[in-house]
Amino acid sequence: MIYSSYEEKKSEKTLWFRREKQPKEKIKNKKLQIPEGIWVRCKGCKEIIYKKEIERNYDLCPKCDYHFYINAKKRLSLLYDEGKYTAFDENMLATDPLKFRDRKKYKDRLKEYASITGLKDAILSTEGAIANKQVVICAMEFKFMGGSMASVVGEKIVRAIEKCIAGNIPFITVSCSGGARMQEGIFSLMQMAKTSGAIGKLNEAGIPFISILTDPTTGGVSASFAMLGDIIFSEPRALIGFAGERVIEQTIGQQLPPGFQRAEFLLEHGMIDMIVDRRKMRDTLITLLNFFDKSPQNTPLPQNQK
Repeated sequence: MIYSSYEEKKSEKTLWFRREKQPKEKIKNKKLQIPEGIWVRCKGCKEIIYKKEIERNYDLCPKCDYHFYINAKKRLSLLYDEGKYTAFDENMLATDPLKFRDRKKYKDRLKEYASITGLKDAILSTEGAIANKQVVICAMEFKFMGGSMASVVGEKIVRAIEKCIAGNIPFITVSCSGGARMQEGIFSLMQMAKTSGAIGKLNEAGIPFISILTDPTTGGVSASFAMLGDIIFSEPRALIGFAGERVIEQTIGQQLPPGFQRAEFLLEHGMIDMIVDRRKMRDTLITLLNFFDKSPQNTPLPQNQK
């Protein structure tokens, strides 16, 4: 290219380095695009964390120890010996006694969530060993209609309790639920009395019941079996309560203290026994199972026989 003057050549050259300035408002409103499935924003500290790093750390934030949600199957694999267990009552299906329909038929919703979770309902009943001690664990799956309790969930808990009574086996539940399922109406609410009655029989038989609460444990589940354990412990910062904060404030006409439905507040006020980090959950269960174990090898000898 031939330039007529030095100034023309200089102005042409600067075009290569010129950058269009964007309006400040446009830059401010531009959202950070995070590739899906690679990076995760922590809900606790708001930091962006590499997802693989979280998974290697028991699905905890490596910066603030925020406990991310994990599904029922993964949770069970962290508790049982070698992650191995046997599921039972897997093929129980909910009926539709009310022929319920909102935007979808209830039957269609059940099929949809079954395809998402690989489960027939919101609970997984299992048996296996923890430190070579046989246990039964019922773990709730929040991704199946918010872990809601209806006829199938109630029936599976009762059957699991009956198995424990017949075999003198400790019973453990892992709760993660939004409460009773509205699509089955009064049939869902009846499960609160049904499961509570079964736990009464478990207590009469002298069999330990350990209840683990995770985020969230609310509604009819928190109001029934979840809060009836001989030992009740929770993951840190878990939401635990019956009704929502706004509903309670409107009902009693008072402002509630901050964090009143979080695990730390409940521990302070005697509603739960412990708060346990997920990394220590299995070790805590082993300690409790040893404490409750009545077998001869675990029975302490009198002072004069030691």
